[in-house]
Amino acid sequence: MYGTVARVRVKPENREALLKVFEEQGYQMKVEGFVTSNVLFENEGDVAWLFAVFEDRASYDRNAGDPGQHERYLEYRALMEEDPEWHDGEIRST
Repeated sequence: MYGTVARVRVKPENREALLKVFEEQGYQMKVEGFVTSNVLFENEGDVAWLFAVFEDRASYDRNAGDPGQHERYLEYRALMEEDPEWHDGEIRST
């Protein structure tokens, strides 16, 4: 598997709105090779971590280059305080 982890800053009042955007985007229905995603909110602060998992790097790269993905990104980026800090790579079970 392959995917990304992103560190983002989200005002506490935007947490629910961010989750709603992700739910409404419905990745499972739209993105070939998408496996799952999660959001971790660091306690009561404004830091969150986004996790997106794909079947393989080819699926991830296709999604990254899709103009539709850019539109989805702009929708959730509007709820963040700054650009995400992305970390992409191979996902291995331990």
